Formats: sequence, C-alpha cells, structure tokens
Amino acid sequence: MERDGRPVGSASGELVTIGEFARLSRLSAKALRRYDELGLLRPALVDQVNGYRYYDPAQVEGARLVAWLRRIGMPLNRIGRVVALDAGAAAGEIRAYWARVEAETAARRDLAMYLVDHLSAEGRTMSRMPDDAYNTHKTHNAENTGSSGSAGSAGAVALAIRCAALTDIGVVRTANQDAAFAGPRLLAVADGFGEGGAEASAAAIEALKPSTWGRDGALSAADLLNALEETADSAARAVRDAVAPCADPDGSGTTLTAMLWTGSRLGLVHIGDSRAYLLRGGELFRITHDHSLVQSMLDDGSLSPEEAVSHPGPALLLKALVGEARPAAVAVACRADVRLREVLAGDRYLLCSDGLSAVVEAADLRAAVVAADDPQEAVRRLAGLAREAGGPDNVACVVADVVVED
Repeated sequence: MERDGRPVGSASGELVTIGEFARLSRLSAKALRRYDELGLLRPALVDQVNGYRYYDPAQVEGARLVAWLRRIGMPLNRIGRVVALDAGAAAGEIRAYWARVEAETAARRDLAMYLVDHLSAEGRTMSRMPDDAYNTHKTHNAENTGSSGSAGSAGAVALAIRCAALTDIGVVRTANQDAAFAGPRLLAVADGFGEGGAEASAAAIEALKPSTWGRDGALSAADLLNALEETADSAARAVRDAVAPCADPDGSGTTLTAMLWTGSRLGLVHIGDSRAYLLRGGELFRITHDHSLVQSMLDDGSLSPEEAVSHPGPALLLKALVGEARPAAVAVACRADVRLREVLAGDRYLLCSDGLSAVVEAADLRAAVVAADDPQEAVRRLAGLAREAGGPDNVACVVADVVVED
C-alpha cells in the first residue's frame, strides 16, 4: 500500500527509494543493484510497474555489513553465506576468513624472506640454522647451530637419506584416510578428510613420486623452487581428479607435508596441519606452520598455547588440497607453501599427521625421536605413543636420517 505516494509496509512503516537508501547505507545505487542481482541484499519492495527498488531503513545495518565485508576483500559468494547467518555464527565465519587471509599472507612473507636470504647469501655457504622454524616447542635459541659440512659446502661429503614410514588406523576410527611414503628421494605424509579422504591422500603422494630431482648443481635454487611449485600444483590436480566422483567434491581433500631430496638440500611442500620437525643438536624444531584456525588464533594472541591444547572447536583448516576447482586467484592463494632447506649429516626429520602431533606432548615426541636407534624404530615408537594417548585419529609418520653416503 502507499501513503502520500510513498510505499509503506516496512517494520518502520515506510520504505525509502534506492537513492535515499544509498545515502543511509553509504553504498552507491550501482552497488545496491549489483547486490540485489546476486541475492546479497534484496529490496523490501520492487514496483511491478516501473521496477523501482524500495528499501526498509532497518536494512541499513545489513547493507553496511556487506560493504565492510567487501572492504576486507571477502568474495561475494562467501558474503552471501555470512549475511544469512545469525550474529554469532557470522562472527565465526568472519574470523575463519580473516585467519585464512593472514595464513596466506604469512606464507608469502616467509617465501619473500627466504628469497631475500637466499639472494643475499648467494655464492657463499649458509652459516646459520634457517629461521623458518616455527618454534612453538623449542627450548633454546636455534641460531648458530651451524651448517658447515652440508653437502652444499665446498669439499663436503656426499649425503643420503635413510628413512621409514608408517600409518596406523588408531583406536577409534574404522577407516584409515592417512597416507605416508618414505623413499630415497621423497618423504611425505597426507591426512585425508571427507568422503574421498583416503583417495585424496593417496593421490597427493602418488603425484609426487614421478618427480625427478637432479643432484645438487643440476638445478639452480630458483629452478628448484619452480619445480616445487609445479609439484605442488600436480598434487592439487591429482586430488581434484581423485575425489571428482564424490557427491561433495569440495568437502573431500587432504593435507600434504612432503620433502623432496635433491642430493644436498630438501625441498619442502606443505599445506594443512600435518607437520614437519627437525631434530638437530638434541633439540626438536617444528619447521612448518599449521594452516588452521587455532594456529591463526595463536599467531594473533587471541589464544594461548595452553588454551589451544583444549580448544573445543573442530580442527578447521584454512588451506588444504580439496576436490573442487577454484578461480585462478583463489587457487593461487590456496597454493602449498614451498621452500628449500639446507641439511647437515646427523639431522633427523619427522613428518606426521595431526593424529600424532595433536595428542602427544612435544616433550614426548622429542624423547621418542631422540631415543630411537633408527627411523624404523622411531616410527613404531611414535605410533605407539599415539595409541597410548587414546588413538582418536589415524596416524601417519615418516622419520628420515641424513647420513654420509657410503
């Protein structure tokens, strides 16, 4: 109905034109029409004769929310989901989105710092512990542990990898969606999830196996980084193909943490919340950064390490290899982290899914890795620790020693 030629019927008793609503909401009329077309912000009334849009002033808060979400860069399709939620759930979605943005920014920052360090040190031996170790568990400063004697140094001895892999279904789960592989050129763990989780984790690791990596000197550091990127992209494509038959491909996927041996360096590919650790000098250092909501809350100080252990929310991943193809910009943002690591004879590496790291204390992890005489004994000890802790999830672990080549 109308009063004095103006539409009425809103909660406030009177609707306003799109021009007036644009002034109230600080959005342009063009933006309002676009949001209407996308279903983000429907007018309260559309005149059936002339097509004029009218809005309820009570819609201003929702309109401003859409504008604010656009200002932080949230994609329109995700905004549509957020504005349909109640306030508490919407706040959770916004936190998860921003945590993902920060994780992606951190990954780019780490790569940028790696490139700065690499180019600054090009032509001379790296003489310090790489500071990309995410040392939430370290007990002392890892600087000055040294890298003299690595195979990249002048006159260095040839190095090789001795390794072992193991997966365990755990105590609670009825199926095993984790995968692990250990070979002379490839170390990898993957933690699948969703309907096609087992297929996704297996496909991600299988995609890495054909990779060819020349002995040190055959490829420059820049070429190796490019090869790592291509390897990560191959794994992403393999996962999409593997879970395509699922009813919900986007709900199936896997984490992936892998290291590829070049003969003197390890190339790291990492996405999700599986982890890689380095045992050096008797200390265990975490060298990957979880792409998870809990980790992002730790990073911004909204959660303490003690609170993170008992955080009640689900293990929400901010990045993973998933089944659905994504727009180019999103696919790039969700790409795995890649970097190169210098190695020392005597280094011991641990790669594991969160079925181990989430239930076993860091001190116990270190004790098991230190005490084992060889990688085979180490993976057995670690799987046993997870079972003793209740075995609530599948476990995948790989342990590898860097040794002087015979």
